[in-house]
Amino acid sequence: MRKGFITNRLRSGRKPTEVTVQSKMETIQGKKFVWMDLQNPDRADVEKLAEKFNFNSLNIEDCMTKFELPKLDRYEDHFFVILHFPPLSHKVGDAKNSQLSLFVGNDFLVTVHQGDLKPLVDLVNICKTDSDIQRKERLLAKSSGLLLHEIIDVLVDDLLHTSRKIIANLDELEDRVFDETKPVARSIALQRREINRLRRIANPLKKFVLEIAKNVKGFSDLEDESLSLFYDDVIDHIDKVIETLEESRETMEIYKDTDFVLSTEKTNKVLAVLTIIFTLAIPSTVIGTFYGMNIDLPGGITSESPVFLGPYTTLIIIVLASAIPAIMMFTYFRKLGWINN
Repeated sequence: MRKGFITNRLRSGRKPTEVTVQSKMETIQGKKFVWMDLQNPDRADVEKLAEKFNFNSLNIEDCMTKFELPKLDRYEDHFFVILHFPPLSHKVGDAKNSQLSLFVGNDFLVTVHQGDLKPLVDLVNICKTDSDIQRKERLLAKSSGLLLHEIIDVLVDDLLHTSRKIIANLDELEDRVFDETKPVARSIALQRREINRLRRIANPLKKFVLEIAKNVKGFSDLEDESLSLFYDDVIDHIDKVIETLEESRETMEIYKDTDFVLSTEKTNKVLAVLTIIFTLAIPSTVIGTFYGMNIDLPGGITSESPVFLGPYTTLIIIVLASAIPAIMMFTYFRKLGWINN
């Protein structure tokens, strides 16, 4: 177990909070190979494996880096590959990817990750226990190349499931796009970022799985044709993921344009209503301005007010003088089509 510290101090002067991160190394013996899985790897453990299997020091540095670009390095007795997948605690808007580092040889397979790839963690638990004996025997009975296929297959299936979740989110988002009472611009932006992030995972993944399929043939006791069929199935699933993401990206572009048009139309309607209200209020504003001046005006306070319409004759005259121009403008605007139902 290794410990880390949060170094930021609060203004209150509290001490840094200690965070404990558990480092696990599981060794699982197969029929013809050994599988070593490292979660939240400690540098000392990785360096011991490097000495044991003669790993390149640069590859060790890549393992300890939390984010490294996908790559594949080929050596005489093994190859090293880095792949990216969505993490276990995956949420829309979370831009973090989970890195999986793999050392593959004829009699060993080493997996290094942060423990947030649930399908991989489940495979480790199956091989450690007897919860699923048949699957355990299938995973460990043949070669490291077949086990590597199983690992990549379950992770790609999880990626496919994630892409299908995006389709479900798009169906929900469609209803919100056409509902003027619900703001949707932020949701569209987050979904677009999510789709682009998964595309950056899936597109390189296809390339590197093809390279893995070529390099792993020397570490399997199956015929080349049979092994190729296994990896072709993985490639087919990756193609489905890429196709789904491309369709989702096009749909999101449509939703973005639709939301922009509807928002613009709504804004124009609001501005039109406010403009009409302001325009119709101009006559009363002008008259009120005149009668608010400190000068003598007909019907004003300092002048003798007419009473032919009763004690409120002056008020009635002012209201009519304000309302008649407003009604005339309203009728004219409606005739022009500026005001409709």
